[in-house]
Amino acid sequence: MCSLPVPREPLRRVAVTGGTHGNEMSGVYLAQHWLQSPAELQRLSFSTVPVLANPAATAACRRYVDHDLNRTFTSSFLNSRPTPDDPYEVTRARELNQLLGPKASGRAFDFVLDLHNTTANMGTCLIAKSSHEVFAMHLCHHLQLQYPELSCQVFLYQRPGEESYNLDSVAKNGLALELGPQPQGVLRADIFSRMRTLVATVLDFIELFNQGTAFPAFEMEAYRPVGVVDFPRTDAGNLAGTVHPQLQPWTAQPESGLEKGPCTPQSLHLTFGDQESSSSGKTTTSGRGRRAIEDARTVLPRDHSLCEHLRAELRC
Repeated sequence: MCSLPVPREPLRRVAVTGGTHGNEMSGVYLAQHWLQSPAELQRLSFSTVPVLANPAATAACRRYVDHDLNRTFTSSFLNSRPTPDDPYEVTRARELNQLLGPKASGRAFDFVLDLHNTTANMGTCLIAKSSHEVFAMHLCHHLQLQYPELSCQVFLYQRPGEESYNLDSVAKNGLALELGPQPQGVLRADIFSRMRTLVATVLDFIELFNQGTAFPAFEMEAYRPVGVVDFPRTDAGNLAGTVHPQLQPWTAQPESGLEKGPCTPQSLHLTFGDQESSSSGKTTTSGRGRRAIEDARTVLPRDHSLCEHLRAELRC
């Protein structure tokens, strides 16, 4: 990939969406601001439309009203016959699909940037569908080069054989920004400012691409989901523990980025009875504060085979 990321044609129609989850306030307030003052989103070679994705959830300051909007852009929801009993977000997904899509069609927007917050200590996370989204991969690499201090981690959410389901998948190309930590329903000035700056850099990258700028080959690390580990629970299904206090401050990091210590990475939770719970469900008596984190890959592991795939995919 010596010169230009694909697609080769210039991108002409871009959307920036906020409020997909109505209690993630950085995107909510940026979308509302840009709907009133859209000038800072515009570039010479393309037009950008701001969209408040989930107005009802935003008004209620809730993640969603009936159904997670960012899990609703699948063919089963988008193509089913509408009924009066449809969840609000299903109806809204169809509206957004008509506005920004239709999904997988030549009439879809060229690019959608979706804005999110997280309560987790993720810092700046760039969420793409897969490593096959070469334009998105070049964009992620560009952001990493522009902001090395942010350690922009790339998360590839789509599992093999899985249909894409999030909002930006209705466009020909897409990316989500997820910034944290920020409590739900709260606006932090530093994260708001960082998101605004990152959006401007994304738009500047598209402008460079449209002008024919050459983007050299590169290597990158990426993360992918490998499974879900539930909290410890009672026989009745009630919560019986928390994230281990020595693990909670950490975000996803390769092994080399963590302090070494006697703690095994399997201790993910601490039960209310002071037992340590592993990813396999086994529990042991806690040493309470005497152990340190060795490796966080059990939470969000780095996939070495995926890194190798990216090296093969994105070099000449």
